[in-house]
Amino acid sequence: MENFVLILLYLAIGLVMQRSSSIPAQTGLVLNQYVLYVALPALVMLNVPKLTFSVELLLPALVPWGLLVITAGLVWAVSRACHWDKATTAALLVVLPLGNTSFLGFPMVQAFFGDTGLTYAIIYDQAGSFLILASYAMVMAALFNPDVAAPSPRGIAKKILLFPAFLALLLALMLRGWTYPPLMTSFLDSLAQTLVPTIMIAVGFQFQLKLDNKQGRPLLFALITKLLVVPAIALAVVWPLDVSPLLAQVTVFEAAMPVMVTAGAVAIGANLAPRFVATLVGGSILLSLATLPLWYWGLSYLY
Repeated sequence: MENFVLILLYLAIGLVMQRSSSIPAQTGLVLNQYVLYVALPALVMLNVPKLTFSVELLLPALVPWGLLVITAGLVWAVSRACHWDKATTAALLVVLPLGNTSFLGFPMVQAFFGDTGLTYAIIYDQAGSFLILASYAMVMAALFNPDVAAPSPRGIAKKILLFPAFLALLLALMLRGWTYPPLMTSFLDSLAQTLVPTIMIAVGFQFQLKLDNKQGRPLLFALITKLLVVPAIALAVVWPLDVSPLLAQVTVFEAAMPVMVTAGAVAIGANLAPRFVATLVGGSILLSLATLPLWYWGLSYLY
């Protein structure tokens, strides 16, 4: 619980910074870029070589893709039944299948499950969430945005292959079995240690909650689906499987993460119900501070 309290304190620092007129408005973007290009690759380089590969590791890699199909189908069915407008439906199709499995997921997994659980979270994020963001989310946003042409397969592949954390993942896999020199280990560890405070301060700095009463039902549906229904489906998938308890717990816990901030930025950039998306992203993060501990306690009881 000490680590969870620290996360809340980091978040509070970001909220205080957001209200300071002396701090540049681009600070949140700079912090996010530091995480993407420095801290996250360092964390991947430090932890991936420690993995012992087995068939079990396919689980956190494949579950996000299965949840994508189920969530997108659910959004489409409910949206048609409730006659929601096209922009809201498109926004939900882009953001709802994607959880905040790195920016919020990594510090939360580390807080509740420790560094060992973090290695499983990296696989869930890099082989699942990130690839879904770089392919599915980008394509959907372009398809529903009449002013932007659909991205080419070459463009999608380039985004994936040049993403810093993905490059770090490939390098870490090639270096498996090779022991880092002590200085390199200390260097990577010092950078990785900055991940949690930087992420949470950035989330706090960028946090927004703007309610729109006209979209109350889609918002309620999205929050319930993302924070309760999706992880419940993940639990139903992993429960019958003969896998290690920690792997099962982290897989379900990652599925319980709130809406991905980057996916929200993609939807807003495509002009897909921007105010609704901002409300959904902010509201899901806020509520997840209550739902994630509940999922942890429930999973601890089951396993």
